[in-house]
Amino acid sequence: MGCCGSSLQAGTHPEKPPGMAAPPQRPSFSLNQHQAPGSAAAQGVGRGEVPAFAEFSLAELRAATGGFAAENIVSESGEKAPNFVYRGRLQRTRRAIAVKKFPKMAWPDPKQFEEEAKGVGKLRHRRLANLIGYCCDGDERLLVAEFMPNDTLAKHLFHWENQTIEWAMRLRVAHHIAEALDYCSSNERPLYHDLNAYRVLFDENGDPRLSCFGLMKNSRDGKSYSTNLAYTPPEYLRNGRVTPESVIFSFGTVLLDLLSGKRIPPSHALDMIRGKNIQVLLDSHLEGKYSTEEATALVDLASQCLQYEPRDRPNTGKLVSILDPLQTKLEVPSYEMLGIPKHEEEAPPAPAPAPAPAPQPQHPLSPMGEACSRMDMTAIHQILVATHYRDDEGTNELSFQEWTQQMRDMLDARKRGDFAFRDKDFKTAIECYTQFVDVGTMVSPTVYARRSLCHLMSDQPDAALRDAMQAQCVYPDWPTAFYMQAVALSKLNMQSDAMDMLNEASQLEEKRQERLWSKDASAQSPLRLKGLC
Repeated sequence: MGCCGSSLQAGTHPEKPPGMAAPPQRPSFSLNQHQAPGSAAAQGVGRGEVPAFAEFSLAELRAATGGFAAENIVSESGEKAPNFVYRGRLQRTRRAIAVKKFPKMAWPDPKQFEEEAKGVGKLRHRRLANLIGYCCDGDERLLVAEFMPNDTLAKHLFHWENQTIEWAMRLRVAHHIAEALDYCSSNERPLYHDLNAYRVLFDENGDPRLSCFGLMKNSRDGKSYSTNLAYTPPEYLRNGRVTPESVIFSFGTVLLDLLSGKRIPPSHALDMIRGKNIQVLLDSHLEGKYSTEEATALVDLASQCLQYEPRDRPNTGKLVSILDPLQTKLEVPSYEMLGIPKHEEEAPPAPAPAPAPAPQPQHPLSPMGEACSRMDMTAIHQILVATHYRDDEGTNELSFQEWTQQMRDMLDARKRGDFAFRDKDFKTAIECYTQFVDVGTMVSPTVYARRSLCHLMSDQPDAALRDAMQAQCVYPDWPTAFYMQAVALSKLNMQSDAMDMLNEASQLEEKRQERLWSKDASAQSPLRLKGLC
């Protein structure tokens, strides 16, 4: 294949007359301008700069995305177990973020996921939508990146509404993505999984950037390509492995997208190129507003990238060197060429007001309430041990057959859990209580409350909240269920909700005491009457 000739009709380039010998002087986009980890930009010193890579809590990301609300989903991929990307905003810094949420067990080994994320998190470049953090909580695996607000290349190329992307902007996209790939390759991250037009994003200024999410697979053992097999590198179809040369092939498919404005299988496009039908290949919506010389160069580069043999494809450095002199309209900002509004800097946030006094309970608190209000886990543990299972009375009605056939193993699991709970072996207690719960023959609010505390002691507030809510479902008026929810909500930094739960628990305790006093009074009344007779 190699570079092929063109049958393009001579066109007039509005910014580059035919006789122009050299492109105009333009600012350098060399890779030495990237922000290295540890630099001021990488540490978030100053507005708009990339913060240092960090670990986020699940609670932070849940709050940032509105509880992973469906209306905040900006992308979805995969069929059986889809990956979702959510838009969000960190509450403390107000920074816009994109959060990729992997399906359960996509990365079963948390250390492997953490290592992969940290490797990508070291990269910092103006042509990347940089990875700024990750979350590894229980079975949850999430990545956090800079948010790009102006959609994808696929949206602007294939689903545009007001105007198509003009020729100079298409050349800019190709150049910027080549720079991003060259930077990654130079920093020991040469593999990019499933490079396509959906991986190219536009930032607040309309500048194209390469999504960092493609630098990690969708799962430990997952496929590197999820697109139609017609767009997959031939060697990947043979051995299932992605190589640096495979990334070049995928870049060639992106060049075809830029040339044609539609998805064309590489084999069809190459047939057009060999048959000198390049005019048919080019996007008709450009209406001839492109340079024949530049279009020919881009077609030739796409042809090189799509060579069947990996060794015949150019490397990332050659991509940049070929695309660099093709850049035009350098003085025109990207947002103008995309036809989107100019980004206005947000005003700095006003100084935070003085913190309001911490809300106080509306009712006197019991010892359990006092322990929960001050987050005293040791005291909560002592109370739950002392209370034992007396609050479970009346929550189970089992037949004699169920007792004799199903209860022995289940009660043994609960007993082992009780011993572990008493001895503060919270991991073992969780395992034993889970065995008890999973059988399902008998439900125990106390087991849920105890397992909730075990999760809190293991720094798993989300699981603790679920168990406390389950205890409430089993025993709707049980104050302990509400107290445990209050503690979990407080751990999740939801202080207002935590105080509401604390107040509700104290009200339930008051009503409970009133019922007990009333019951005692009615029980004693007949005796007093008998003495008077």
